[in-house]
Amino acid sequence: QVQLVESGPSQVKPSQTLSLSCTVSNYSIGNPYIFFSWVRQPPGKTLEWMGAITHSDTNYLNPAFKSRTSLSRDTSKNQFNLQVNSVTPEDTALYVCALHRRWPAPSNRWEYDYWGQGIQVTVSS
Repeated sequence: QVQLVESGPSQVKPSQTLSLSCTVSNYSIGNPYIFFSWVRQPPGKTLEWMGAITHSDTNYLNPAFKSRTSLSRDTSKNQFNLQVNSVTPEDTALYVCALHRRWPAPSNRWEYDYWGQGIQVTVSS
């Protein structure tokens, strides 16, 4: 059974960098036929796809976040990571890592092949 587990800080101060990791079990992040994505859901808002990384480390980023977001992989840990620079309180959200085969990235949770439980991140001083 494929499992995705997010990890990272639950609280970050404004202007700092948010770094999250997604540990994948029972599925190799070297698989070439799937996208490894981060999505988030701010309070009271709909899902926002932030970006995806492939087995070859190609980043596909939502233009809304492109200037301050990057994704990376750590094959030794079978993890993929999200970094968001210069966070503001508007970055407060539930952050979820997810895998999907379809492209463009899905808009709805049920369209993803695998979905993590999510990690709540609050940006506050």
